[in-house]
Amino acid sequence: MNIRDLEYLVALAEHRHFRKAAEACFVSQPTLSGQIRKLEDELGVSLLERTSRRVLFTDAGLRLVDQAQKVLLEVKILTELASQQGESMSGPLHIGFIPTVGPYLLPLIIPALKDAFPQLELFLHEAQTQQLVQKLEEGQLDCIMLAAVKETEHFIELPLYDEPMVLAVPETHIWAHESQIELDKLRGETLMMLGDGHCLRDQAMGFCFAAGAQEDGRFKATSLETLRNMVAAGSGITLLPKLATPKDQSSRDGVCYVNVVEPTPSRLITLAYRPGSPLRSRYEKIAQLVQRETVNVSPIIDAE
Repeated sequence: MNIRDLEYLVALAEHRHFRKAAEACFVSQPTLSGQIRKLEDELGVSLLERTSRRVLFTDAGLRLVDQAQKVLLEVKILTELASQQGESMSGPLHIGFIPTVGPYLLPLIIPALKDAFPQLELFLHEAQTQQLVQKLEEGQLDCIMLAAVKETEHFIELPLYDEPMVLAVPETHIWAHESQIELDKLRGETLMMLGDGHCLRDQAMGFCFAAGAQEDGRFKATSLETLRNMVAAGSGITLLPKLATPKDQSSRDGVCYVNVVEPTPSRLITLAYRPGSPLRSRYEKIAQLVQRETVNVSPIIDAE
C-alpha cells in the first residue's frame, strides 16, 4: 500500500465513477481499477460491490476511505511543513471560491497575485459553500474565499472585505433613476433570488424579510448573470453583490443599480483555512493583498 493507492481510493469515493476518478488522478481507468483491486488483495477484504453497475463501497471500504482521507490530510500537512524550508510564497496553492465571488473578485486579484508572488502556482476551484467546506476539511483545497457563514466557524478566517449589496432594477422601474433608497422601501416588494445552496441567497433573503419584502417563488436563478438578465428583461428586481455590478456606472444593458441604505445590506468575505495548516503566513500575505485590491469595495455609499 502506498499514498497513491489511497489517492485513487478517495477519488473513487468522491466521484463514484471509475473514469471520472481516473481523470481526476491523471491516470487511465484500467490503471486505477487495477490498483484498487491490488489494494483489496493486499488487505484481504472487498472494498467495492462488484455485482453493481454503480460504484458501491462495502462497509469495510467506507471505513478505509474515511481513514485514507485522514492519512492524506496528514501527508499534505507534512508536505506544507517541508515547503516552509524554502521560499514560502512558491509552489502550488489550491484556492476555492463560491460562484458569487470568484468571477468578480479574480479579475481584480489575479494580476496582483502573479506580480507579487510569481513563484506561486495557483489552482482555482469554484463550488458552492458546502462543497468548498468539505474539500477544505479533506485537504483537497488549501484555502477558500467565501462569505462568512456558520459552516466556516471551525476554520481560521481572515477578513478580506465587506461587500455591500446593491438593488438591481429594470431601466423602466420607478426607482431606476434613484441614487439610493432606504431598505424599508422594499416592504411589500417581491425579489428574485438565487437557488438553494448559494449562501448569498440566505443572506439576501435575511435582509429582505427584515425589511418586509418577500421572495419570488416562481423563479430561482442558477447564477448572478441569470438574475441580471431576468432583471434586464423586466421580470423583477433583485439584490446583487457590489463586485458583480459595473464599476463606476449606475446602469448598463437595461439594468439600473441603486444603493440601499439604513441599513446597507452586506456580507463579509473571508479567506478560510484549516487550523492545523502550517502555511499561516502564506494565507496572511494573500489576505493582505486582497484587502489592498478591494479597498474601494466598502464603503460605497455616502449615507448622508
